[in-house]
Amino acid sequence: GWSAANAEPAPYAPIQQEELYLEAMRALAADQPERANALLLRFLEGEPRHAGAWLDLAFSQCTLGHGAEAERLFQEIERRFKPPPAIQELIDQHRARGCNTRPSWRPLWAVSLGRGYDNNINQGASSSEFSTGSGSTLTQWELPADYMPKPDRQTTAGVDYLQQLDETGSLLIAQLRVRQNDNVHAQDSASLQLGYERPWQWGAWRGYGTAAFSVLQLEHQLYQRQEQVQLRATPPLAVPENLQWSLLASLSHVRYPTRTKYDSNTLELGTSLYWRGTQQVSFSLSGLLDKGQNGRLGGDRHGWYSALQMTQPLPYKNLKAELGWTRQVWQSSDVYSPEIIDIIRHQDTRQLRAAVVMPMGTHQSVQLEWRAVRNQENISLFQYNSHAIQLNWRWDNF
Repeated sequence: GWSAANAEPAPYAPIQQEELYLEAMRALAADQPERANALLLRFLEGEPRHAGAWLDLAFSQCTLGHGAEAERLFQEIERRFKPPPAIQELIDQHRARGCNTRPSWRPLWAVSLGRGYDNNINQGASSSEFSTGSGSTLTQWELPADYMPKPDRQTTAGVDYLQQLDETGSLLIAQLRVRQNDNVHAQDSASLQLGYERPWQWGAWRGYGTAAFSVLQLEHQLYQRQEQVQLRATPPLAVPENLQWSLLASLSHVRYPTRTKYDSNTLELGTSLYWRGTQQVSFSLSGLLDKGQNGRLGGDRHGWYSALQMTQPLPYKNLKAELGWTRQVWQSSDVYSPEIIDIIRHQDTRQLRAAVVMPMGTHQSVQLEWRAVRNQENISLFQYNSHAIQLNWRWDNF
């Protein structure tokens, strides 16, 4: 904010107070005047001499259509702070324009198309040899060709939709993804996700809650249906302005209409860090607990998930590089299939992703992406490796 010439020096502002003001500025930038209004009122309780916060509060009241309250605040600013000419001009402009407008939110769209190649489109087994039983019943098998890796080219398409619903910043989110393979049509897929997200604040804690529903189709048949609720919270701790730290809790229920005894409920508890600067870096780590339907092979599972993502501008034609690494580990509680696959399943999946993004005008970009997946398991039937490369075109905010 700006400093008034005749205002007394404000005392040292605690970190929590500064965070309140920064969060209010973020809300104004995100077209959330009602949320900004509440944050500024709380901030001014502790910082009544902060001229910039008074001005921002008046502007948020004006945006909300509260003309009388905005005018009272403008007069109070003029009386208490005697604003410099540039600030007085801003006040006069708002008076001339009037405060009878309400914020409007246009939907944001994004459309993407891609063409790529995957050397293991069906997640085929790394080894053709497979054994069942143990001891005297041990039997060696040679896997048929359908279980081995199948390379193929694929075409992908996606649509993203985002709509702000009110002044609090509530969002409606929709995502559609389609993948069509040239030859291995058993792995053709389509997915749809619908979500509702709402910010919240409790004391000095803040965050948002999300409810989502998704369906996945394989080879034109419904394969998976999922419901999920998620809560993300940011604790009131002193961290650098460019760093965001949050806690995560989610619960999801997954159903498989075409598979018996596959349904499950998964609990996730974790944390994430996000650094925003010239280089953007995010890291998350979660513990997982998966309770399966009675009779599911391997029983319940527990494990963990971690992800590291980095984005770095490149010094050539506004190019941007992206690098991502994820790892997910699952440990089953019971033998996978007694007397047939007499092993407690352990799964360790790692993925490395690299991409270069080139802007093409105001709303378009082209992305070249490479991805490698290594799925290590103690049951050789499920162990696989894959490499993929894809060229994507994206058009957003049109």
